[in-house]
Amino acid sequence: MPKYLPPLIKIMNSFAPKPVLFVQTSMPVGGAETLLVNLVERLDPLRFAPEVVCLKERGPLGDYLAQAGYTVHSELLANKFDLRVLPRLVRLMRHRRIAAVVTVGAGDKMFWGRLAARLAGVPVIGAALHSTGWPDGVGRLNRWLTPITDAFIAVAEPHGQFLVEHERFPADRVRVIPNGVDTERFQPLADGGPLRAELGLAPTTPLVGILAALRPEKNHELFLAAAEKIRRRVSDAHFVVIGDGPRREPLEKFAADRGLFVPEAPDRSVVHFLGNRSDVPEVLAALNVLALTSHNEASPVSILEAMSCAVPVVSTDVGSVSASVIEGETGSVVPPGDEQQLVERIASLLEQPLIAKERGRAGRQRVIRTASLDVMVCGYEELLADCYARRTGQPWSIEQPRAASEPSETPLAVV
Repeated sequence: MPKYLPPLIKIMNSFAPKPVLFVQTSMPVGGAETLLVNLVERLDPLRFAPEVVCLKERGPLGDYLAQAGYTVHSELLANKFDLRVLPRLVRLMRHRRIAAVVTVGAGDKMFWGRLAARLAGVPVIGAALHSTGWPDGVGRLNRWLTPITDAFIAVAEPHGQFLVEHERFPADRVRVIPNGVDTERFQPLADGGPLRAELGLAPTTPLVGILAALRPEKNHELFLAAAEKIRRRVSDAHFVVIGDGPRREPLEKFAADRGLFVPEAPDRSVVHFLGNRSDVPEVLAALNVLALTSHNEASPVSILEAMSCAVPVVSTDVGSVSASVIEGETGSVVPPGDEQQLVERIASLLEQPLIAKERGRAGRQRVIRTASLDVMVCGYEELLADCYARRTGQPWSIEQPRAASEPSETPLAVV
């Protein structure tokens, strides 16, 4: 080989985007998965070449990324006890010359993704966590891999404190990168959008929604029980449940038993189960209030999206919610499971629409300032570059003018 070739190759490589591999179990419609879609689409393509591993099936959002032209690997884990996932991941990472691995969430993906990255010689290993309890509790095996992990990524300052104090991760390795929302896509609509026409509701009909996967930890029963009591104060109020999941049938029965949902006559229902939607921004913009009733969260995307649409939020005080939902400013927080306070806060906003609008406007300004997509994407780009330089002594890449991009819209509901 001519002597000039190695340095020439090195120079060329310094201009090439470096592959970053995000490791998930699957990509169903969910908040963390949608955040990953947004991140993959927004990373600077001149510096970063994102790929995704789904240890099991790709799921709807994995399919979406693949159809959009991104590399999505899947079906690497046959079952919980399939130890062959490790050599499969190692081979993949070496073959793709991965420069950084980021696992998304706890559990198997966090363990196998980081261990394989270490064995494959990947320079940067990170773990992004999106909750403060089940399903994102960090077990003993995952704690054993703390020494090989360059960064644990929290989604808000209180979440970062939780990772240090409760999960016992080193403070100097915990980095806070706030969840981000596309504030141009999620914005207020003057006429309330097409949802009200779809449901046969007047523009002035009070409308409260919840945007969350229909899973036990989201505690939709509290939302539905509160809806029954809110109707006693605001008799024309309607409610929408946005999202889908394994608990849809029992939740529909729960609502039907209280006279809120009439399966055979949707026009007589006051609770409307919308399922997953492709028009989430328009649906949120039609609301007067968004509620969140979860048992546990970190910094849920749904409240940020609603705030970006200038919709006030009433939420249980879990995880880092109170860092975004400021009492008396952008909405209200109530103790987890406190039905009486939830009813009071939501009904008060419905009864005082001018105050509700004022809090909605304050919420949008807060999201623009602290939780835009640009803030989140820049946080990841800086973290990856910093860790790579620290590990290798080399810059991530030679800085170039950032490529302009117009990411397409995520096709399903963010929950």
